[in-house]
Amino acid sequence: MGSQPSPPLLTMALFSKLFGTPRDPDAPESRLPAERHAAVSASSSAHEAARLLRAPTALMQLSEAEALTVVSFMQPRRFTSGTTIIRQGEATDTGFMVLVLSGEITVENLIARRVDPVTVNVLGTGSLIGEMALVDGAARSATCTASTDVQCAVLTREALETLTAEQPATAAKLMTAVAQRLAERLRESIHKQQIYGKLVQTLQQELDALMPTPGRGSR
Repeated sequence: MGSQPSPPLLTMALFSKLFGTPRDPDAPESRLPAERHAAVSASSSAHEAARLLRAPTALMQLSEAEALTVVSFMQPRRFTSGTTIIRQGEATDTGFMVLVLSGEITVENLIARRVDPVTVNVLGTGSLIGEMALVDGAARSATCTASTDVQCAVLTREALETLTAEQPATAAKLMTAVAQRLAERLRESIHKQQIYGKLVQTLQQELDALMPTPGRGSR
């Protein structure tokens, strides 16, 4: 009879199944807290990233100190123009969100009965992408492509877990800010649907006035 995997291996296998590959030894969450703090305290780039993280287009509810703490868990990344950063429908690579530090990202949606995707937004410096899937782990809802060379900071789910373990208050504030951002986007979507519904109703009334249906209104 073959030997059974040890508990640590079972734990790692479960972690990999849920969250992807094991932790990168060079990732911020693998460093000691003092090392992360020292790295961002003396970095003007880190302070600028923290400022952008608090922009109205991102998570303005965070304090300066909280934003700098979150940045200490983020990884700098560069994407060349034309690179697909997030792909709509992707259900496995969902464990990260991106803060745009410079450059522009085009957001597109594939809509039923259309061959080509529809551009729904163009995001620039201080914007966040991918925060919804970071929260719920569901498939990506849109495709995000670098329309220029992009510099950004990436927060992975593994880093978020370490942040939660080490500084639960900051992690809770971060997730609250993300939840508020998602709620605002939902309200905007509902408002747009209401406007669209009223527009359709008005157009239908005008069509009815121009081309009344025979027999309508008669008894």
